[in-house]
Amino acid sequence: MKTIIELITDELKSVFTECGYDESYARVTVSNRPDLCEFQCNGAMAAAKAYKKAPFMIADEIVAKLADNKMFSKIESVKPGFININICEDYLAGYLNEMSETEKFGYVNSEGNKTVIVDYGGANAAKPLHVGHLRSAVIGESVKRINTFVGNKTIGDVHLGDWGLQMGLIIEELRDRKPELPYFDDSFTGEYPEEAPFTISELEEIYPAASAKSKVDEAFAGRAHEATLKLQSGDKACRAIWHHIMNVSKADLKKNYDNLNVHFDLWKGESDAQPYIDDMVNKMIDDGIAHESQGATVVDIQQQGDTKELPPCIVRKSDGAALYATSDLATIVEREKLYKPDTYIYLADKRQELHFTQVFRTAKKAGIVAPDADMRFVGFGTMNGQDGKPFKTRSGGVMRLEHLIADIDEAVYEKIMSNRTVEESEARDTAKIVGLAALKYGDLSNQASKDYVFDIDRFSSFEGNTGPYILYTIVRIKSILNKYKENGGSLENLKIMGAKEESEKNLSLSLIKFADMIDGAYKDNAPHKICQFIYEVSNAFNGFYHNNKILSEPDEVKKASYIALISLTKSILEQCIDLLAIECPDSCLLYTSDAADE
Repeated sequence: MKTIIELITDELKSVFTECGYDESYARVTVSNRPDLCEFQCNGAMAAAKAYKKAPFMIADEIVAKLADNKMFSKIESVKPGFININICEDYLAGYLNEMSETEKFGYVNSEGNKTVIVDYGGANAAKPLHVGHLRSAVIGESVKRINTFVGNKTIGDVHLGDWGLQMGLIIEELRDRKPELPYFDDSFTGEYPEEAPFTISELEEIYPAASAKSKVDEAFAGRAHEATLKLQSGDKACRAIWHHIMNVSKADLKKNYDNLNVHFDLWKGESDAQPYIDDMVNKMIDDGIAHESQGATVVDIQQQGDTKELPPCIVRKSDGAALYATSDLATIVEREKLYKPDTYIYLADKRQELHFTQVFRTAKKAGIVAPDADMRFVGFGTMNGQDGKPFKTRSGGVMRLEHLIADIDEAVYEKIMSNRTVEESEARDTAKIVGLAALKYGDLSNQASKDYVFDIDRFSSFEGNTGPYILYTIVRIKSILNKYKENGGSLENLKIMGAKEESEKNLSLSLIKFADMIDGAYKDNAPHKICQFIYEVSNAFNGFYHNNKILSEPDEVKKASYIALISLTKSILEQCIDLLAIECPDSCLLYTSDAADE
C-alpha cells in the first residue's frame, strides 16, 4: 500500500511529465505551514533554473492540469512558485478505510526481509542493573521490535560481561570467606555441588568487596589475576564456581529485565567468544592484516578520507591477553557462523563510538564480514539528574534500576490515589504498568544520542508529552468503544466517512503518517520518532473528542463513522506503544468519563 505522499507525488509526476518537466521535480512533502495547506510541492522553484522559466509559470501550469482532480479539495499556485495542496476528505476517508483493512496499517518494507542481530543490554554478571543500563535496554528492545515489525528476522543478544577479572576477584573473595568449600580443596575428587554457595544478594555484595580489597591488597589482586587465568584455561574448580555465578546472575537479570518488559533471544556473553579468539588473531597475522606494535598485536584502521587520526585496533596485548575489541570481533566470527546476519546493530554509550569504529573496520578488513557489511552503532547519551550530571541516589551513589522503577511507580500511585477513591491493590497494579510507561517513554521520547534530564514529576504527569498521557488517551478511547458496544453497537464492518469539521480531519491526517513514521524509525533506528507520532495522534484525538459528541451523536451513520475512526486510532496507538515495549492497562482508573462520552 502506497503512502498518501507517494500517491500525491504520483499524480504530480504524471502532470510534470505531461508538461515536459522531469518527474523528479514533483516531490511532495507534508506542509511546514499547516495554516496554509496540508501538503506542498516546491518543485517549480527548483525547475525554474533548469527550464529557464519563472517558477510561478511552471506552478500555474501544473495546477491548471490538476484543478479537477478528485484527490484534492484544494490545489493552488502561490507566488513565487509554491504548489499548496489539501487532500479531499472523501479520498482521505477511503485511504483510512484501506489502512484499517490492511496488514500493518498499510506499511510495506521496501528493503525485503533481513536477518538482524541487535546487541544491547550489556549487563555484567554478578552485578545488579543500575540506571546506566536503562537506555541500552529500552532503546535496544524498541529497535529490535521495530525490526521485527517491518518483517526482519531479528535476534536480540544481551551479550553479558562474564569473562573478565571480576570473575577471579569473586572466586578469591569466596575462598577467603568460605575456605571449607570443596572448590578450594586441591584433594577433592568428587562432583561439585549443583546448588550455588551464595545467593544473588551475597554475590552482589561479594564483588564490590573484592574489588575494593584488590586496590589495597597486592597479594589478593595477584591471586585474583591467577584465578582469572585458571578459569580461562579450563580449571575445573574455577569453572564450577563460574557456572554458579552465571546461573545466579542470569536468573536475577532475567527477572529484572522482565520487569522492564525487555526480553532477549540470546543470553550469550564474552565467554562464548573465547574459543574463536586464537584462530581469528592468528589468521589476521598470517594474512598480514595484523602486525606487532610495541609488543602488542594491532590492526591499522586508518582510511583515506578520515579527517582525524584513528588509533589501531589492539587485538592482543603484549602479555598475550585479549581485549574487549578482541572479544567483540570473535563474537562476530561466531555470529557469522551461526546466524549469517545481514545487519548488525549495537547499542552502547555514545562514548564508545571509537571502539565500535575499530571493531567494524577490523572485521571488514580481516574478512570476518563482507567489505560492505551493514554494521551500525547506535550511541546513546546520558540520563542526568536535575543538576545536569549523571543520575545518582540522594547519597551520591549509583542507583539500582529496580529502585528507580519503584520510585516512579510510587509517584504514579500517588497521582492515581489523589484523584479518586479506589482499592489500593488495583491502584498499585495500575501504577506499576503506568510507572514503567512513564519511565520508558520519558527515555524513548528523547533522541537516543542526546543526554536528557530525568524528571520524575514531569515523566509521571498525565498531561503533556508523557507515557501516562498516552495511556490515558488509549484508555479514554477504550472506554468510549466499550460503552458503544454496551449500548448494542458493533465494531464490525464500520466505515469512516469524509471528515465534516477541522478536528476530525486533523485526526485523519495524523493517522495517515503511520507508514512514513515507521519507515523513518526503522531506517534511522529511532524510537523517538514513534513517540513524536503517538503524541501528535493523541493530541489530535483529544482535540476531536472535545469538539464532537461521539456516543450521543443523533446521526447513526455519522456516529458509526466516528467509532470507526477512533477504533483505528486505538489500534494504531496500541501498535505503536507495543513497538516501545509499553503496555496499556485495561483499568479505567486512569480515566473518568465526562459528558462527551454520554
